[in-house]
Amino acid sequence: MIERFHCKTLNKSITVIVEITVMLLLFSVSCSKGKKELIEVSTNPEKDYTMKATEVNTLISDSGITRYRIQTKTWLVYGNAKEPHWYFPDGIYVEKFDTLFQPEASIQADTAYYYDKKGLWRLVGNVSVESLNGEQFDTSELFWDSKAEKVYSDKYIRIQQKEQIITGIGFESNQDMTKYTIRNSQGVFPIEDEQPHSETGVETDSLRAVKRTLDSSNMQKSGQGVKPTYKGLPIDTLK
Repeated sequence: MIERFHCKTLNKSITVIVEITVMLLLFSVSCSKGKKELIEVSTNPEKDYTMKATEVNTLISDSGITRYRIQTKTWLVYGNAKEPHWYFPDGIYVEKFDTLFQPEASIQADTAYYYDKKGLWRLVGNVSVESLNGEQFDTSELFWDSKAEKVYSDKYIRIQQKEQIITGIGFESNQDMTKYTIRNSQGVFPIEDEQPHSETGVETDSLRAVKRTLDSSNMQKSGQGVKPTYKGLPIDTLK
């Protein structure tokens, strides 16, 4: 009973990883490895997982060539919950290699959820997607609806293209990240004007961009002016 459940669950989990990589980044994967722990009886299906895999780190071959890497410290399956889902509390990272084993696309997040019945992925915390065309998408939360075939977020997003960086609030894209719309654009900046990311996250880049583009009338004048602010706080305190 447990072994049959184990195989079915693992195969289903593998399919889910295939979906996110194919549809979101044009990836495709076929297996996963790691230590597994199965729970046969659950007293609280909303809190007790039915499968646990730890230290998952595997290379995936396609036609005899190593093309993918999947890494996650913890993979929990809540198969008996009212809304069955998969949970990656310690983050997830998927990488695609070219034929020379060089990385060409990737996706990572601090936390990830997958809701089976809805076909919905939710990526939370330092979400970073690097697409096959070289564009990088950074945000704090990202959803991928496989049934609606779209990717979206209502959070601050930063898109780095080859020659410029676009920032805004709210984002929607097709599922291969090639056609997208930013709902509330905050600006477009040349690459040379963008500062490196700080440890505080992607929003700090926006603060720095705002600081650079403030009108001179908002700067201190003769020691009596008003310092530029963001969300009510002096920008200099938000470095």
